[in-house]
Amino acid sequence: MSKNNNGNLPASLNLNVRGLKTSATLAINEVSRQLVSQGKEVYRLGLGQSPFPVPQVVVKALQENAFQKDYLPVKGLPELRATIAEFNRKAHGLNSTAEDVIIGPGSKELIFLLQMVYYGDLVIPTPSWVSYSPQAQIIGRPVSWVPTYEKDKWMLTPEKLDIICRADPERPRVVILNYPNNPTGATYTLAQLREIARVARKHKVILVSDEIYGLLHHRGQHVSISRFYPEGTILSSGLSKWCGAGGWRLGTFTFPSSMRWLLNAMATVASETYTATSAPIQYAAITAFQGGQEIENYLLFTRKILGSLGRFIAQSLQKNNITLPNPEGGFYLFPNFGYYREKLIRKDIYTSVEMCDVILKETGVAMLPGRDFGRQPEELTVRMAYVDFDGDKALQAAMALSPDKPLTERFLNEYCGKMIRSVNLINDWFLSL
Repeated sequence: MSKNNNGNLPASLNLNVRGLKTSATLAINEVSRQLVSQGKEVYRLGLGQSPFPVPQVVVKALQENAFQKDYLPVKGLPELRATIAEFNRKAHGLNSTAEDVIIGPGSKELIFLLQMVYYGDLVIPTPSWVSYSPQAQIIGRPVSWVPTYEKDKWMLTPEKLDIICRADPERPRVVILNYPNNPTGATYTLAQLREIARVARKHKVILVSDEIYGLLHHRGQHVSISRFYPEGTILSSGLSKWCGAGGWRLGTFTFPSSMRWLLNAMATVASETYTATSAPIQYAAITAFQGGQEIENYLLFTRKILGSLGRFIAQSLQKNNITLPNPEGGFYLFPNFGYYREKLIRKDIYTSVEMCDVILKETGVAMLPGRDFGRQPEELTVRMAYVDFDGDKALQAAMALSPDKPLTERFLNEYCGKMIRSVNLINDWFLSL
């Protein structure tokens, strides 16, 4: 699609697409690259990409299957679907089979297809991942935003969900539940999951439980809400985060058997769009989801690094009156700089967008404003992805230590030094206001 001379998209463009911008997480990555190419030092806290290498055993499986060239079934490689069903049985107690699983080129694409084939409102807690709402806009689905509050770790509460659903109890709805959460790093307790499941069952909503960061729970204690609402939960996962394989583009949906009609509808649309997910990647993913000692060691130490680094950064910010939930999984923080509002106003900064722009210009620290995650622009929140370090070197160094030995500040400075410098720059910038 060509652009007009003024750089705008033509008026003939579909009204659902007009006004959309490039995904914020991808856009900040491009801006960071441009600044680096200009010789500027940039601390990339924008794009949420795992810093760790793909486990060697999975890389080897990909190499051994590079010759696989045939189109695979649209729902996915049967052996992989069976492996994922078995993984879900062991990890989450799900009584699913290969027939309940569909494979796609990223969970992002599968979430988009679900919205396309299922007629219903999309219910999204804010803050939320940047692509849920734009996908709904592209398709033309109504979106119900559910505000969350810092006192609740910015997480959906059962009370809020109940209020949304009671307004029109017969209305079909898809509720997105994402935890460990992007952008906050927070997660739910067992009691909270049970209550949300109770409300979801009461109103017969479909839960899409986006658990792409589940295996990166810092203590390895992630629990899927599908245990408490198996008949209404679609479990979303993939390789991108826990396996360090974002560019491989492989996502999975596991449905309750009663929703096989919905899986089949998604497969029909997939057959007319992407046809099938990459064959070599699917064969390699079997090894990833089968697990084993090498995978377990990889997860143990990646969790240890992310947990230690996240807690260190959070505590450093909290000492300077910057409030945020303590991270419990994944590699994100969602600090609130509201304490400095009056000082920011004196600097002619009123929104999270303006704040992030000025911080990037003056310190080189690239972050995403809370507005990109559905928050009001005047709320001075940002998302920090603490992943700008050499994950391979950090992982090898951590593995050389005793599994029971905590990672010290010295370790973090040596192997995650850029992240420590970035938080020091942020603290110094606010203290100098």
